[in-house]
Amino acid sequence: MFTLEEKLKTSMSHSKSTAFRPSLLMACTLLSSVLAGCQIMPSFGPSEAPPAAVSLPKQENIESHNFQLADGQNIVGSLATVDIRENDTLSDIARHYGLGYNDITIANARLDPWTPQPGSQALLPLRFILPEAPHKGIVLNLANMRLFFYPQKQPNTLFTYPVGIGRQGWNTPMGSTKIVSKRANPTWTVPESIQREHAEKGDTLPKVVRSGPDNPLGKYAMPLGFPGYLIHGTNKPYGIGMQISHGCVQLYPEDIEVLFNKSKVGMPVQIVHQPYLAAWDQDMLYLEAHEPLQKWAKQKPKLKKKLVGELKRISTEQNVSIDWEKVDRIVERADGIPTPILAGSPDIAELTTAAVQLDHPDQLYGQPVVEELKESDWALLAATFDNETEAQQLAAMLTHQGPPIPARQMEKNGVYQVIAGPFKNKKEVKTVAQRIRMDFELDAKPLKPGEVN
Repeated sequence: MFTLEEKLKTSMSHSKSTAFRPSLLMACTLLSSVLAGCQIMPSFGPSEAPPAAVSLPKQENIESHNFQLADGQNIVGSLATVDIRENDTLSDIARHYGLGYNDITIANARLDPWTPQPGSQALLPLRFILPEAPHKGIVLNLANMRLFFYPQKQPNTLFTYPVGIGRQGWNTPMGSTKIVSKRANPTWTVPESIQREHAEKGDTLPKVVRSGPDNPLGKYAMPLGFPGYLIHGTNKPYGIGMQISHGCVQLYPEDIEVLFNKSKVGMPVQIVHQPYLAAWDQDMLYLEAHEPLQKWAKQKPKLKKKLVGELKRISTEQNVSIDWEKVDRIVERADGIPTPILAGSPDIAELTTAAVQLDHPDQLYGQPVVEELKESDWALLAATFDNETEAQQLAAMLTHQGPPIPARQMEKNGVYQVIAGPFKNKKEVKTVAQRIRMDFELDAKPLKPGEVN
């Protein structure tokens, strides 16, 4: 038997001697697969548990994608909370409510992303400050991995979606460009650089991947004026809100379909990196802070200095006093939640208490459902643990791969096995075992029909 810390390795390091914390495994192996490399995640600091919410009537739904804008408005949405149920992961909750992995995990750092305690409460950071850029076409802020779409034929309307972006070494480019074409059911011509990268791991990629479940472009793709870069869907939806791609911009399948149908060839696209965002709304000044991406980490003092100058300008124009100690706390916390910063204004605990309380839906959108194993099914023994929680974590990560690898934890003789399946035949078992070996550095054992007890 072994522990998660002792044996599982990230596909980023490819080192057979490096032990690591379970949280790093979650960040770096979730969506590595045959067709995508490991993403780089920011370091998440601790977060206070929110106070008990006041008992108020719960809402069934909340707007998370489509907002109407008044003249001069640059902040939209509302904070919300939802109770966690059995088998929920933070990734499931994030996708249902139009958030990315970064949004949900930073705002709920006290919760385990893969095994959050049922009955606990998840904060949904569904309030957004718009990036400083013309409200025209598509604006993408790399710092919070969020796309803002201003449709030409719907003035004063905003659509916003979480995205996955380029990982370190394959950064998504900044600047002004445009959509140069649109392709439904695209094929993927694998660049030589990506073929070489996978070959170094012992994985051979085809030169062309046809449309289907193994295509990382998903069902829709929109090439940009930056050669080789696209806005597209994904076959790994739980990588949204991560630095996971080779530079392209990825959206949830349900979001790219809407954006694809509403956008036009020639539409302008502006890509920025703005970790610190300020907005004046209803006699209150708000600050939204994100940790700068690794590429810009050394610029943090300069970025903060620019922020302070902007806040001083606003305070002078509006004749208000800013709580500068609070500004420092928000920048350090970098949780992406717009927070009031005027003297005497409410802090995050009060905002959470006042957040909209939502009813948990009967089924979260896209939440994986694992089929039961039958006597006639093939399966895989992925790993064995002496800790139930660690087994549940690995099972959840396998289930949220792309394409999904159905898995569950099963207790046997006082130990906890992670069993993947059902699979149709030996060939499918071999293919999935190779994926698990590549992504998790685990040697999964094939189980013939009838061998699962």
